[in-house]
Amino acid sequence: MNMKYALLWALVLPGLAHAQGFEASLNVGASAIQSKDIGSGYTLDSGFKLAGRMTMNTRDYMGYEIGYAYNRAQLAQAGQGQQGMGVHQGFAEVLLYATPRDARIRPFVAGGGHFANFVPPGASATQGQGETRFGINYGGGVKVKITGPWQVRLDFRQFNTAKPFGLGATGRMRMNEISAGVSYTM
Repeated sequence: MNMKYALLWALVLPGLAHAQGFEASLNVGASAIQSKDIGSGYTLDSGFKLAGRMTMNTRDYMGYEIGYAYNRAQLAQAGQGQQGMGVHQGFAEVLLYATPRDARIRPFVAGGGHFANFVPPGASATQGQGETRFGINYGGGVKVKITGPWQVRLDFRQFNTAKPFGLGATGRMRMNEISAGVSYTM
C-alpha cells in the first residue's frame, strides 16, 4: 500500500468511527442449550459463554455487529460422566434500535448469521479439529450509557444451527445466550 494512502486512512478512519459510533464490548453469561440430544446416546449440555463484540452504529436506529464467542459446554454419553467441550462461534448481525444513538437507554433487536465450531474432548480447534456448522441467530437486548464512553449491555440471543458430529439426531440445535457486558464507545 502506498504510504500516502496509509496516512490518509490513519487520519480518516478514527473520524469515521467517531462519527458513526464504534463500540467494543465484552460479555459474560450462560449458554443454555435446548434440544440437547445429538444422537447415539450423546447429549450436549449448557455451560458458560464469553463473547467479544464490535459494533458500528452507522445510523441513528441501525448498526452492524461482528463478534467471537467461546462456549464451554458439557458432552455426556448415557451411563457415563460428562466432559467439558468447547464451542467457538463467529457471528455477524444487524442491530435495529428503538431509540436514537444519543439516547441513554437503547433497546435493540438483532439478527444475522454465524458459524459454530464444536470441538469434542481431546481435540483442538487450533489444529483444525472439531466440526463447523453454519446457522442463523436472532434476539435482542438493551444498552445503557453509564458515564463518559462507558455503557453496560444485556443480551439475549438464540443461535440456531444443525446438530454436530452426524450421530443421527434430527432437528436443530438451539443455543440460547443470556449475558451481560460492558462496552467502550468512540
